[in-house]
Amino acid sequence: MTDSNAQAGVRRHKRVLTGTVVSDKMDKTVVVQVVRRYRHPKYKKYVNERAKYKAHDPNNDARVGDVVRIVESRPLSREKRWRLQAVVERAPLT
Repeated sequence: MTDSNAQAGVRRHKRVLTGTVVSDKMDKTVVVQVVRRYRHPKYKKYVNERAKYKAHDPNNDARVGDVVRIVESRPLSREKRWRLQAVVERAPLT
């Protein structure tokens, strides 16, 4: 059986995450930390879960501390599967 979405040419929505840039030392790559907050099913306590994603930043726009939006993409390298979509909020210059 073939997938009906592939036959119809329908594209799936790509995941979009918002997080903070924790490293911009690589060329055209930023490391974004995304914090997910959820309620524990048994203990009913709120838990913060952190994940780091490497995202492609072709113009080297993002700096450490910036809040950015990243979108899922095809694999760009061994660890990069996300692209920088927009800088939501700039970090204050120090």
